[in-house]
Amino acid sequence: MRYRVLGGTGIQVSAHCLGTMMFGSVGNPDHDDCVRIIHAALDQGINFVDTADMYSAGESEVIVGKALAGRRDDVVLATKVHFPMGDGPGPNRGGNSRRWIVREAEESLRRLGTDWIDLYQIHRPDHSTDVEETLSALTDLVRAGKIRAFGCSTFPAEEIVESHQVAERRALGRFRTEQPPYSILARGIESAVLPVCQRYGMGVLTWSPLASGFLSGAIRKDRPVDLTTGRARLTPGRFDPAIPENAAKLDAVERLVGLADEVGCTLPQLAVAFAAAHPAVTSVIIGPRTMEQLDGLLKGATVTLDDDALDRIDEIVPPGTNTYHPDGAWRSPYLADPTHRRRPPADRAAA
Repeated sequence: MRYRVLGGTGIQVSAHCLGTMMFGSVGNPDHDDCVRIIHAALDQGINFVDTADMYSAGESEVIVGKALAGRRDDVVLATKVHFPMGDGPGPNRGGNSRRWIVREAEESLRRLGTDWIDLYQIHRPDHSTDVEETLSALTDLVRAGKIRAFGCSTFPAEEIVESHQVAERRALGRFRTEQPPYSILARGIESAVLPVCQRYGMGVLTWSPLASGFLSGAIRKDRPVDLTTGRARLTPGRFDPAIPENAAKLDAVERLVGLADEVGCTLPQLAVAFAAAHPAVTSVIIGPRTMEQLDGLLKGATVTLDDDALDRIDEIVPPGTNTYHPDGAWRSPYLADPTHRRRPPADRAAA
C-alpha cells in the first residue's frame, strides 16, 4: 500500500481510503460482517477510514467505532457533518452553523467511541451560514482537541478560494482537504477544483470512483440491471438505459471494458487506478458493501496506468468533462431556484 501526506498536515494516509457509506441499513446491515470488512482493509495496509454522521442515520459511525476498538491509534479517522440528523422536525438540525457543528461533533465522537476525530469535514456548502462562522467553530474544535484537522466535501472551486481568503483575514484554521466526486465518467473537477486544491496545498480524497456503479462491471449495455441491491436499489431511475445520459455512460463503459482487458485488470481496478493517477489526489475512497468487493478493489491497488492508457481514457471521456452530473454532487442554488435569476414582478413592470 502506498502512503501520502494529507494536505500538509504531516499525517500519512493510504492511497486508498475505506469509505463506509454502505455499512448499515442502507447497504450491509450485518454489523459483524462490516467489522470484518474494516479489519480486512486495515490488515492489508489501509489506515484511512471515512464515514459521515448521516450514513444510515449514524449507524455507520457506530459500526466504525466497533471495528476500531483497540486499533484506534493506528487509524486516520474521518467523518462529516452537514445533513439533517434525528427524528425531530427542528429547523436547526443540520447545516454549517456553529450551533449544529459543535453539537454534532459531540454526537459523532459518542457514536465512534473515540476522544478525537482526525479529519472533520463539512459535507456540503450552506449558503445560509457565513463561512467565517463555520471556520471559527471548526478552529475552536481543533483547539479543544476534539478534532485534529478539518476539510470540506463537494465544494465548488470559488467557495474553496473564499474559505481560504476568510481564514487568512480572520486568522482562523483553514480547510486542509476537499472530498469531491471523481471518476472516468465524471471529470469536471479537473478544470477548477483540483487545480485550486493544488494551489492551496490541500489534500484530496475522492469519492465514487466507480461512478455510482457504472464502472463496477455489473452494469453493461444490453444487460438487465439488478435494481434490488446497492445504489440501484436506492435510485433505480439513475440506471434507466432509456435516459440519454445513461446511454452515453453505457457506451463509454463498453470502450473502457476493452481498455481494461488490454491493460490486464478489471474495470473497477482501472477506474480506481485512474483516480489515483491524478497528481492532486491524495487518496481514493473505495466503498465496498461486501468482502468480495473489497478484495477485488484491493487487488488493483498496485495497478499503475501508463501514458498510453491515460491517453486512451482521454479519448473516451475528454479531460474536465462529465458524462453525467455526479449523484449527490453540489448544484448551484442560483441555477436551481428561478427567483435567484429573476427580478420580482413589480420591479420588472417598473423597468
